[in-house]
Amino acid sequence: MAAVDYPKPIRDLIVHLKQLPGIGPRSAERIAVWMMQQGRATTDPLSEIVSRAGSEIVECSVCGFFSTVESGCAICEEPQRDDTVLCIVENPTDILPLERSGAFRGQYHSLRGRISPLDGIGPEDLRIGELLSRLQAGGFVEVILALGSDVEGEATANYLAEILQAREGLSVSRLAQGLPAGGGLESADELTLMRALQGRTGLR
Repeated sequence: MAAVDYPKPIRDLIVHLKQLPGIGPRSAERIAVWMMQQGRATTDPLSEIVSRAGSEIVECSVCGFFSTVESGCAICEEPQRDDTVLCIVENPTDILPLERSGAFRGQYHSLRGRISPLDGIGPEDLRIGELLSRLQAGGFVEVILALGSDVEGEATANYLAEILQAREGLSVSRLAQGLPAGGGLESADELTLMRALQGRTGLR
């Protein structure tokens, strides 16, 4: 006798939920069962919202952030931004923490990833061509590399720095790295301490 399992629509839902980042098989099963127990009062609005987001949200062809066909890109179309400074990030989700800090009011460029040979991702797979086209158009005097400090982030930053530093009149900088606010020396690793020392600033 065959073992009893969930009906196929629930199994299909579990399969799709497992594809979401941070959701494993057990979590996907719990979410699917909870949704079915809530009924159409929950599933119908959720389905409509997901469908609308999928059809209306597009990638901005300039900066790579999320935009809509109707209202465009909130970053690129904001007139008060500094058009002389460009901040390069790995993913569009990296833009929001910088925006929320209120410390940067320039333009952004999302690479949509980082160089990772082990994953088969090379420079040609990133939005580096679009970046060079933006710089070629002129106007920018500084580029800030706001990339991760892991191996892939370092490789991507070094690759870009080599390309960008050859451009005359363009200053290339990188976010300072070191001790987090409120953190003590006892909780910092050697690499963090080394970068904190290298990036130290004078007080007088």
